[in-house]
Amino acid sequence: MTAAPPPPAPPPPADPRRPAHRATPADRYGADVLAGDWRARGRVVVPEVPAERDLVVELPDSGFVGAVVGVEVGNVHLEDRQGRVRAFPLGAGFLVDGAPVILTPPVAKPAPAGRQRTASGSFAVEQQRARVARGSRIWVEGRHDAELVEQVWGDDLRVEGVVVEYLEGVDHLAERLREFAPGPGRRVGVLVDHLVTGSKEERLAHEALRGVDARHVLVVGHPYIDVWAAVKPQRLGIDAWPSVPRGVDWKTGVLRALGWPHATQADTAAAWRRIRGAVRNYADLDPALLGRVEQLIDFVTAEE
Repeated sequence: MTAAPPPPAPPPPADPRRPAHRATPADRYGADVLAGDWRARGRVVVPEVPAERDLVVELPDSGFVGAVVGVEVGNVHLEDRQGRVRAFPLGAGFLVDGAPVILTPPVAKPAPAGRQRTASGSFAVEQQRARVARGSRIWVEGRHDAELVEQVWGDDLRVEGVVVEYLEGVDHLAERLREFAPGPGRRVGVLVDHLVTGSKEERLAHEALRGVDARHVLVVGHPYIDVWAAVKPQRLGIDAWPSVPRGVDWKTGVLRALGWPHATQADTAAAWRRIRGAVRNYADLDPALLGRVEQLIDFVTAEE
């Protein structure tokens, strides 16, 4: 027969110095729901995002979508795909990648130490005002040529006092030269698109020089049909510029081949902004253009 287990030991005597625990309302009902920062619970924190150039944002109320092209006086300037620019107050009310953000002014970047170079690769001239414009000029064929030259060589041209103007086509070169009347202190350097042997551009350039003092005019050119192609295609994520059949507008053919919008002039303008925005400095341009622009700057700034 198995023996019965021993009875459990009695509990230890209570410590008379320690009061017995009593249940409290907090014990019965859990933690205090008002404890801590109860107002912040469930609140969505909207991040602040600097309005850096080319940042694409959306205004949900109007549906306007655009890329940042500038910030001034508390407003952000946005440009949509059609080239329209609108200004909106900085702050809340914007979406980036579908999420709400608060747009803030872009953070100023500290100037790097050491002597700086311009986009053309030359040493920057510190604290020097732009020189009064010379009588000499550089002419380019179109607005896109002028904008690209300004983007890369603008700092140098201002130091030298050289103004860049565009002709709206080499067809106007002869007339413009006659009006300008080149001479000592009034030199003209001309950059022509597609200046290759046997081209229409070559013929027009030779004809234009016959009516003026050619000693004060320098006409040079690059081999491309359009200055777009002087931008290295790798900057746009392509291996080479598309080949466009003869008889097809070159820009339209390029945009169609790349799969970019090409139906309107606004599409062309948006494509050019995209191309020019990929150019950081002279290293993003083909040497065939670099050398010609440098040659023109030397010509119009040479002492006579």
